[in-house]
Amino acid sequence: MRSETESQAGASAFRQRRQAFSKIIREYLGLLLALGALIAVFSFSTAHFFSLTTLRTIANQIPDAVLIAVGMTLVLILGGIDLSVGSVLALAGAVLGVCLVDFKWPLALALVACLLTGLLCGLINGLVTVRWRLPSFIVTLGMLEIARGGAYLTTGSQTRYIGGTIERIAELSLLGVSLPFLLAVTVVLAGQFVLTRTVFGRYIVAIGTNEEAVRLAGIAPHPVRVAVFGLSGLLTAMAAVLHSARLSAADPNAGTGFELQAIAAAVIGGTSLAGGRGSVINTFFGVLLIAVLSAGLSQVGAQEPAKRLITGLVIVAAVIVDSSREHFRKAAD
Repeated sequence: MRSETESQAGASAFRQRRQAFSKIIREYLGLLLALGALIAVFSFSTAHFFSLTTLRTIANQIPDAVLIAVGMTLVLILGGIDLSVGSVLALAGAVLGVCLVDFKWPLALALVACLLTGLLCGLINGLVTVRWRLPSFIVTLGMLEIARGGAYLTTGSQTRYIGGTIERIAELSLLGVSLPFLLAVTVVLAGQFVLTRTVFGRYIVAIGTNEEAVRLAGIAPHPVRVAVFGLSGLLTAMAAVLHSARLSAADPNAGTGFELQAIAAAVIGGTSLAGGRGSVINTFFGVLLIAVLSAGLSQVGAQEPAKRLITGLVIVAAVIVDSSREHFRKAAD
């Protein structure tokens, strides 16, 4: 009798593992196939696309976008939105540049000032949102203007050329892979772990799904909201460091449109704009899809208007697919 019970328990555990594995395959397979199809199309369209140089260029260009998209994904799953990330990147980068060039601070101290700037902007977004119960769309739209204005005032509306002090960060590599890219991948894995394997991550999903139910369960949603917006600001400041290192400069105009790219990457990765559902790893694939699409269109000679048109159509198609998938999921339930 005991042996039969143990056998049934083993079979049940095996089925659960198989179902979990099948779910993972279904979740990532579509994005991987889309990414592979894009690479195949551009590889046949131009002789130079499928090369180590192109892949390395893409890997070097996306770390800042990946960090911002990770923060945006968590905010969207929470049921909010952060439109200020592009401007916060500019402000954090401006603080970094001024501290290094004008104040002659050591790199470590300037990095701390940069990261604290992003963290403070994110915390303000969260605190204002929960204190006055305002839509995060409005609050972060205001921060978008505040941070951009702060970037112009900090730099005197002039680009600060930092040079080798910060450039070395972008030049560091391990086994031929740039350190910023490895950092971005590490943040993606850490973000996915937090979202799926920690109490804090479960709170994020639960609040995005039904905040009132979370409150009735005795969990205070406000600290979680503030923490997520603060984390988004901190990740944006980290992106500012990588962005400034890649350009060797702090540009007050940097980050324009980054918020739209981050939202697009999250939506392409299946994150729901209504909150309660999303994946950090899928968002990473979304960033890769946009980067590959942009690089491929550039190599086939597409002009900027055509690139924006095609990228916009891809984003709209992703939103339509996401909406249809959510409709079928609810119908199945």
